[in-house]
Amino acid sequence: MVKLTTYAAKGGCACKLGPHILQSVLTGVEFPTNEAVLVNMQGADDAGVYQLSEDMALVQTVDFFTPIVDDPYLFGQIAAANSLSDVYAMGGTPLTAMNLVGFPVPLVEQGALTAVLQGAMSVLKEAQVVVVGGHSIENETPIFGMSVTGRVKPQEVWRNSGAQVGDVLILTKPLGTGVMSTALKGGLFQAGTDEATASMRTLNKVACETAQQFTIHACTDVTGFSLLGHSSEMAEGSGVSLVLQTEALPLFTGVIEAAEMGLVPAATYGNRKAITSVAGLDTVKPVWSDICYDPQTSGGLLLAVPAEEGEALLLALKQAGLTQARNIGQVVTKGDYAVYVK
Repeated sequence: MVKLTTYAAKGGCACKLGPHILQSVLTGVEFPTNEAVLVNMQGADDAGVYQLSEDMALVQTVDFFTPIVDDPYLFGQIAAANSLSDVYAMGGTPLTAMNLVGFPVPLVEQGALTAVLQGAMSVLKEAQVVVVGGHSIENETPIFGMSVTGRVKPQEVWRNSGAQVGDVLILTKPLGTGVMSTALKGGLFQAGTDEATASMRTLNKVACETAQQFTIHACTDVTGFSLLGHSSEMAEGSGVSLVLQTEALPLFTGVIEAAEMGLVPAATYGNRKAITSVAGLDTVKPVWSDICYDPQTSGGLLLAVPAEEGEALLLALKQAGLTQARNIGQVVTKGDYAVYVK
């Protein structure tokens, strides 16, 4: 049986370039733009938005990574759900996808790539997204993902820079995919790793469609830069600070115990090094640092909503099947730090 994780030192979104490294690259490049671009890379948003008409804009994103699980079919499902997530994080509806493939020929000959694509197609069918092409190369380390195009009304785009003082913060999926993927390699914490893989292959479609019935001031999906990385971007882009309550964070079974055992991906330490505008981690149990900096793969949406709508949104999400959704904190006046952890 093919075990894909043996071909990659880092899996899922943990294989991303660190945010501090990426920022040093981007600051040295001038990117073309024009007046039709509503959202680009300047605000650290999840996808680009290009306006076509008064009532129509394209949402465009791309994502790919190395295997985070051994099973090729499951890897395809997770990669597809993760690739679509950025469109949902902008409040959009994904329409088309193109496959991005880098695979060693021996694995292709064993049928692993076919299984990856079959898994990905099962998720696209659920999302009602069509495939219109792709590109492949031979590569020693398996890589798979997708470029995705969606639509959104220009006046209804969600950004990660609109959080307002008084908002509450709703997270729609549990945390700990990085820790659990590390545990998976050692055959540990079976219940938690099963929960994590099920979560990673779950689309953010229901979360997005449910939240569209409410006032969303800001939104991002929580992926490789961790909860603290993405919440810091939201705070800094919005000119506010966020307060996160550790006791409110939803976690997969065994995440705390696994992190205390040191089952932490290397990218956690890169996130910790890069994301410095955080206060309060020295006043909570040390394990929360590993959890809050844990690189997530196909994580949930982080939504900033008016306090008076928070309970209703949370109830609606749970009624829609997202039973692990939680109110994890609030938006406060800008302080010395972007994020305060309590």
